[in-house]
Amino acid sequence: MDIVGMGVDLADIARIRRLLIKDPERFRARCFTEHEWSYAHRFKDPAQRLAARFAGKEAVMKSLGAGWRRIHWKDIEITGGGKPTVRLMRTALDRAELLGVREVHVSITHTDDTAMVLAIAEGPPPG
Repeated sequence: MDIVGMGVDLADIARIRRLLIKDPERFRARCFTEHEWSYAHRFKDPAQRLAARFAGKEAVMKSLGAGWRRIHWKDIEITGGGKPTVRLMRTALDRAELLGVREVHVSITHTDDTAMVLAIAEGPPPG
């Protein structure tokens, strides 16, 4: 395995909670896949899981050497339940293929206040 890129991001859970109160449909339409949204809403406080997915998307973008201006939020999906996995689509998949990324690994952790995600983009070994 060769590490092509690495990214880390933090998300403030209270900020995500405020966005969910202010305009949940706009936030959903812009940032989350149906799977991510429904997974988070199986829990009493969906903000905690959505904050983790939001941070995860940012960390994945960083691991691919790009930001939200080049990769759309919904083109990265962070699965839930058990070991989290990353699904890349459209702009994110194009960027990964350009870099030779085979897989992106993520690790998620959170407290009552903050969600943190580390992403590592893996490519083929050199040579």
